[in-house]
Amino acid sequence: MQGSPTMLGRCAVAATAAEARFRVDYPNSGPRASRIVAFDAESAAVMRRVAAGTSAGAHLLTFAGTIGAGEGLGALHLDARLRREDGGTVLLGDELAGADVVVMIATAGSDVGAAAVIGNACAVRGIMTTALVVAGPGERPAVVATVAALRPFATMLVMATGEEYIPEMLTALRA
Repeated sequence: MQGSPTMLGRCAVAATAAEARFRVDYPNSGPRASRIVAFDAESAAVMRRVAAGTSAGAHLLTFAGTIGAGEGLGALHLDARLRREDGGTVLLGDELAGADVVVMIATAGSDVGAAAVIGNACAVRGIMTTALVVAGPGERPAVVATVAALRPFATMLVMATGEEYIPEMLTALRA
């Protein structure tokens, strides 16, 4: 079948100047409005060290505690208090307004009780959650426990054996 068009030929036709007017000439998407939440002082220190690669829309926060429904419903957490980098506090519900992605940072053995409050609040609002667990060598039992506790509350869960991986992960998430 000599002279019949090939797929390559059809692609070349689609790449003509006439077709070029349909091309989008700006980036695929802009930076996300991200919230990066550290669970404790150790993960907050990690967050501050790797924060240089985050976008201008990223808010760096540290979990400061939950706000319960009341005495009779002590296990029901309605909101959380977060500490901003300037030392002020903000409610999780207020911080999530306008957020596209929430990245939770935990170190091996962190108290990850915050994950349930943050993960559930994000799920209700349709916000993507990612959890990053930073672990050093020899911390396997603590890592296993931390990962198991985070798994139900994160759409993506990543274990990093060192901090150097986190900036690339934040860049990939456009955080």
